[in-house]
Amino acid sequence: MDQLLRQISAGAVREGLWQPGEHILVAVSGGVDSTALLHILHRLAEQEGFLLTAAHVHHGLRQASDLEAAAVRQFCGSLGIPCEYGQLDVRAHKRQTSRNTQLAARELRYRFLHETAARIGAVRIALGHHADDQAETVLMRVLRGTGPAGLAGMRMRRTEHEVDLIRPLLEVPKSELANYCVRQGLSWVEDESNQTRDYVRNALRLDVMPVLADYNPELREALCRLAEVAAQEDDLLGSQTEQHFERLVRSEKEGLSMDRAGLLSLHVALQRRLIKLILYYLSPERDSATYERVEAMRTAALDDTQTTWRTDAGEGIVFLREYDRLRWLRSNIHIASEGLEYAYEVSAVTSELVIRETDPQTIFSFDWTDAGGVKPGSRYEAVFDAQALRFPLVIRTRRPGDRMAVLGLEGTKKVQDMFVDEKIPPSQRGKLPIVCDADGKLLWIPGIRRSSHALTGLPGGAELRIRVQFA
Repeated sequence: MDQLLRQISAGAVREGLWQPGEHILVAVSGGVDSTALLHILHRLAEQEGFLLTAAHVHHGLRQASDLEAAAVRQFCGSLGIPCEYGQLDVRAHKRQTSRNTQLAARELRYRFLHETAARIGAVRIALGHHADDQAETVLMRVLRGTGPAGLAGMRMRRTEHEVDLIRPLLEVPKSELANYCVRQGLSWVEDESNQTRDYVRNALRLDVMPVLADYNPELREALCRLAEVAAQEDDLLGSQTEQHFERLVRSEKEGLSMDRAGLLSLHVALQRRLIKLILYYLSPERDSATYERVEAMRTAALDDTQTTWRTDAGEGIVFLREYDRLRWLRSNIHIASEGLEYAYEVSAVTSELVIRETDPQTIFSFDWTDAGGVKPGSRYEAVFDAQALRFPLVIRTRRPGDRMAVLGLEGTKKVQDMFVDEKIPPSQRGKLPIVCDADGKLLWIPGIRRSSHALTGLPGGAELRIRVQFA
């Protein structure tokens, strides 16, 4: 075994790239990197006990694609490796999604690789990215603006859709791969599109990196070293963030939430990471968690002067600051629940009412007792003079202009103002039940205020005791 194979085998053991008996799907374009990758894995497969299948994608963008496909099939045949072939309509996908050509091609290519891996039972997809690719990736991300996670560049192993994407050549310069192919007598296809400056990566490789290399001849090694250090520190912070997520974040019907104090207790770096992790749990589109969006949510949580706040967090997620509670909700569910209205009639013989529209469900129980009974034990219990009530009672959501003659106050008070005084989150105000009589007179908002109407204490007669519980 030559030195390059020993290096790749050692890296595979260190990073856990494969195990004996596993089936690996190898993406082969026909270029020098993927040609070297397939040949190297072919040589390692027998002694390390894994199976190989190649996969080639015809993007339909260049005339040379037919020649590349034929060359890959011939190469796979010479090694006795089966080859899966896919022809993609990148132009159609580009029109449908408004993606640029590179992104449209990448989406279809990875979709084909994942579908093929699932069909043939492969648990790993091997990609031919090398050290030069890693250096270019890190530099691109620096220019675009990135954090430590972005500086980590590409990972040698990353799980995606229950399949590991592995990059066995990530620590190997492209020049070494070319030398390997020459030594082994292998031919490869040069992609002429790699010389066009229409793509940012090509322009960086052809124009920018040679200039930077004048200042640091070991530019590639420096950028790859930066990626390695950033990846290790990112893993550490990521692990800590996961622990804080388990400790602080609560799942609810509409999304995720946490106490403001929990977020404020963390270092600013962990605050940002925790917000991003919450967004990742609610949406698979990781690119939507931009720095600007994350920082806007973090700043809103820190602000002591603005106690309620709402913003679009991207990808169908709404962020709400509701006093000391922070919530991330799927916007379609949240909008539907905000517009929810209900109204139930309660007759003089009703004993129980369950309101399923609230979360959790609210259970009302109605008991008739003699006057002079036990006083209410909590704000979720109220007693009324039955003779002063007009049935049927109505339990409903709030309506514009609702006012109550609050016990202990003169005149009436807006329900909206009572919600603000009690710091009821705006997202919950449209769901809370309000007890009214047949004339529309507001009697009680459980847990908040009782009206001065139908007070008890008169001798004789009967009382209606209403209790609220939550399921």
